[in-house]
Amino acid sequence: MKSGSNAFLKRLKRQPPRDLDEVVHRLHDQVFAKTDCLSCANCCKTTGPLWTERDKDRVAKRLRFKTADFEAKYLRLDEDGDWVLQQLPCPFLEADNACAIYEDRPKACREYPHTDRAKQVQILELTAKNAAVCPAVGEIVARMELIYAEKGSPVGPAPQGPRGRRR
Repeated sequence: MKSGSNAFLKRLKRQPPRDLDEVVHRLHDQVFAKTDCLSCANCCKTTGPLWTERDKDRVAKRLRFKTADFEAKYLRLDEDGDWVLQQLPCPFLEADNACAIYEDRPKACREYPHTDRAKQVQILELTAKNAAVCPAVGEIVARMELIYAEKGSPVGPAPQGPRGRRR
């Protein structure tokens, strides 16, 4: 993601356009229609999901583990008390970038990168982080910048600063 994109997303947060969800969802559909996530899998290589109790139970059952044994083998509690993977890349990422537990993957993996959910203004910080990981999200943010610049939105390009001092 371009360095200016973070500033753009911060401006969006301060002055969210009314059509933000509509624009992001349309871009999500356009970009992901042309995106082969299996050619990248950067999300699985560099970030891990938070695991809910339901996620742990579901995946443990699939792998024929007791939940406690699954936790001991694959998960740890982080500093915030959330269940996360012990290591990255994800141990369920296969050599061809497919997911070995795809049908039963955690909720956070199912919803990633969150560009299709409602109330985008609430997750713009997460979008900025995801744009650094996921090329498709980076593309969505870049297109958002162009769209809002063309609309003459208050969140268009950042002001360049004063050209001279006023008295």
